[in-house]
Amino acid sequence: MSVQPAEPRVAASGAELSALIVAIATRADREAFGRLFRHFAPRVKSYLVRSGLPANAAEELAQETLLTVWRKAAYFDPTRAAASTWIFTIARNLSIDLKRRERYGDTYKAETHEDEVDETSGETILMTAEREARVRAALAKLSEEQATIVRLSFFQEKPHSQIAQELGIPLGTAKSRVRLALNRLRALLEDLK
Repeated sequence: MSVQPAEPRVAASGAELSALIVAIATRADREAFGRLFRHFAPRVKSYLVRSGLPANAAEELAQETLLTVWRKAAYFDPTRAAASTWIFTIARNLSIDLKRRERYGDTYKAETHEDEVDETSGETILMTAEREARVRAALAKLSEEQATIVRLSFFQEKPHSQIAQELGIPLGTAKSRVRLALNRLRALLEDLK
């Protein structure tokens, strides 16, 4: 899929773009992803070209950026950043990673062997997507308090002390709530391996 010019229609508002990411995260909404892709892919490509990447590399990285949005949409928090900020941060980070690989590539190429390359199959991607959907569904069944604790602890990787501070609860209570939320989540996902 190549990056097409931006849609000529009126630009979507920040709230509409955020809603598209939420639709992708909650329902794996392909139509929402298509709209998001058509809106952002040309803009991300243009940004990457302006940052010094050749057009073909910028196009590949724009596509990788939007695929990352599809895979990681559940991590998007519209209260912390605008959709455009989140997406352009992903693009920037992928660009930095690419430049690092290029800079240090010769060192890594000498140390890696072709037979060690792990190409992800379509089946693996599908199984991962199904597993992620199950986890999202299980998270939706948790109480708001438990879901918040899980998000803070595992998705945002915050230590118990920071969780306690953010929620205004004692450290022991935070630890107990994390343990209880994980036990509940584990029970909901018991057959998921």
